[in-house]
Amino acid sequence: MGLTSQLTAQNKLVVNADPVKTTISRHIYGHFSEHLGHCIYGGYWVGEDSPVPNTRGIRNDVVKALKEIQIPNLRWPGGCFADEYHWMDGIGPRAQRPKMVNTHWGGVVEDNSFGTHEFLDLCEQLGCEPYISGNLGSGSVEEMSKWVEYITFDGESPMANLRRQNGRNEPWKVKFWGVGNESWGCGGNMTPDHYADLYRRYATYCRNYGDNRLYKIACGANEADYNWTETVMKNVGGRMQGLSLHYYTIPTGNWGNKGSATRFDESEYFNTLARTLFMEELLTKHSTIMDRYDPQKRIGLITDEWGIWTNVEPGTNPGFLYQQNTLRDAILAAVNLNIFNAHADRVKMANIAQTVNVLQALILTENEKMLLTPTYWVYHLYKVHQDATLLPLSLACNKYELNGKQLDAISASASKDNSGKIHITLVNIDPNKTQQIETELRGTTATKVSGKILTAGKINDYNSFDNPNTVEVTDFKGAKLSGGKLNIALPAKSVVLIEIE
Repeated sequence: MGLTSQLTAQNKLVVNADPVKTTISRHIYGHFSEHLGHCIYGGYWVGEDSPVPNTRGIRNDVVKALKEIQIPNLRWPGGCFADEYHWMDGIGPRAQRPKMVNTHWGGVVEDNSFGTHEFLDLCEQLGCEPYISGNLGSGSVEEMSKWVEYITFDGESPMANLRRQNGRNEPWKVKFWGVGNESWGCGGNMTPDHYADLYRRYATYCRNYGDNRLYKIACGANEADYNWTETVMKNVGGRMQGLSLHYYTIPTGNWGNKGSATRFDESEYFNTLARTLFMEELLTKHSTIMDRYDPQKRIGLITDEWGIWTNVEPGTNPGFLYQQNTLRDAILAAVNLNIFNAHADRVKMANIAQTVNVLQALILTENEKMLLTPTYWVYHLYKVHQDATLLPLSLACNKYELNGKQLDAISASASKDNSGKIHITLVNIDPNKTQQIETELRGTTATKVSGKILTAGKINDYNSFDNPNTVEVTDFKGAKLSGGKLNIALPAKSVVLIEIE
């Protein structure tokens, strides 16, 4: 028996197309933008007088690119910055707004020219839902309460009238509201018991005005801190609608020297994928704790910071967290999104860190130039899963082996959209071998198949301003329907989208 036959026999995928109840929330495909480096300033915001084409100071090219991937939500203003941000400094005439020091990120001056009105204008231009992270660490209950009132109240009140005075007559709709960020660390170095008490106090004064209903998100655990989840679920419970989780993939496992974004060997690539697959264990264990207190799964697990974190690019400000973005990062993103989809009964939102110019960015800008990273193209492929019905699947696959260690070579997810089309997203993490997959589609009769693929010559290939299209999506011809079976030849180091009708 030849190699191809052996691989075909070993990689078996079964997709059950019969109706199930779980919807993949579009908010799993959410994003995160902090006042950090050139994410806001130069990334989104250039000001009305900039030669970069803009609408009310917001870059047109970035908005267009993000609308293409149907960005569902955007988290702001942090991150660590959120718990030193005082929102009243960011309203009113820009020339009169007080300046502050961004103590977390480079010690640079923050001039507050991008504030509440600008952020909510950005969300309206993007057609996405805002997710605001409120200041619990250094702010007061009154300050957070007034921010909610300023944004969402439509009656006569000091805050609503101040909003009108600043040019916005109608209130905004804001659903997602974070009550503190990383309160176990940069947000206050709190114990879980202390945080839970503070959450109850602050959240009490985050009011629902008119028909605006807040989806309050409590600060959850750092990585595998299961005691934090246990304590907050026990002490806060139904007073929250969501509980966050933060997990970053560090290629070397060493925060002091995380590894290069572009210069890595296959051993470091393997270890990076092994570390990112830890997300599966984290979601399973945190969900198990949440299930004990919330068996109806009313509280969403909100993975609102995730992604790969490497050393900054040589010669850039270490506080700006600017890193390049390779095919490795695209594969990592696709694997994580498949994992989130699989946990869609509990995971209701996820926000990759960060959208523009910071960490695992989808977009990089340089003055008037803009490019789309390999990670962007994963979101372009995966947007078909937004608000689609999760299809259960079973996968028996080969192993990707290196230095005596093994990982599953294939990651997969499947969904059915409102028109009845089935979409399967597949990742071959093996950088060396094509994987032949024999796929059985149960509960449907397929007559047509098409596909798209994201791959490149090397795992560390990336898009630069000189060569912006090195890694991009092309048509995929490796899927064949025959006798009710779907056979797929999944190239090495690739992300593939299959559409079945």
